[in-house]
Amino acid sequence: MSTPSSSPAPMSYKNTPNRSVSVRGVTFVYRQLGPDDGVPLILLNHLSAVLDNWDPRVVDGLAAQRPVITFDNRGVGASGGSTPDTIEAMARDAVLLIRALGYDKVDLLGLSMGGFIAQVIAVEEPDLVRKLVLAGTGPAGGPGIDKVTSLTIKDTIKAVLTRKDPKQYLFFTDTAGGRQAAHAFLDRLKERTDDRDKAISLSSFRAQLKAIHHWGRQAPADLSRIHQPVLVANGESDRMVPSVNTVDLAVRLPQGELEPLYPDAGHGGIFQHHDRFVPRALEFLEP
Repeated sequence: MSTPSSSPAPMSYKNTPNRSVSVRGVTFVYRQLGPDDGVPLILLNHLSAVLDNWDPRVVDGLAAQRPVITFDNRGVGASGGSTPDTIEAMARDAVLLIRALGYDKVDLLGLSMGGFIAQVIAVEEPDLVRKLVLAGTGPAGGPGIDKVTSLTIKDTIKAVLTRKDPKQYLFFTDTAGGRQAAHAFLDRLKERTDDRDKAISLSSFRAQLKAIHHWGRQAPADLSRIHQPVLVANGESDRMVPSVNTVDLAVRLPQGELEPLYPDAGHGGIFQHHDRFVPRALEFLEP
């Protein structure tokens, strides 16, 4: 996959070109859009996600004011290499990618597993990270996180039997409003029709599940080591990473700010309530 020549980045995620960069001999695929100036916002994705799993309303909304970069983790989607089975190794990969792109100061938006990765980066590379947004995520050892594997498998089987997308069950509430939001979100994910990303492989999916399970079984995290300002957001009914973890993060982080939990929303709360989340995140990320 070749890197396109330099030109103004399009302002819509549905037609943002795929780019690539070599990181210690491994090709990482990414997309970049938004203005050329300002601290870049690096988006760290959730379990099993590839580039096309980011809600274009969230990406486009953030990129209206900020440089935004999404990427495939090692071994995921179109990126090369083998997927690590620890969150710490994923964090090191993300740091190497950021450095390879030439940045020495970034903001991070981590969703679910991406939020785990963001926390590790903030601790291990404090000078690299200016601010963080943590969504649908929790600290190491947080309650219920070690149940992600069983819940994911159960709901994936349910989705196959009902011919639904697993995200409808995993990311949204089983209410009229939740089902409507799920359908709207899944329709938005189909807006990009050309040059779509590859789906995650089964081996990479298993490696990510192992990493998440270990994260959930670790000793409770020392959140006092994260000194950067952090905005924490989630739906009020997150089944994957129970919402109590969101409140816990906001309380225990030295500079944590809690966005009021989104009503009738689950793990995909920032997608369902993108009209509230995007302006709040942009306000928080202002210099």
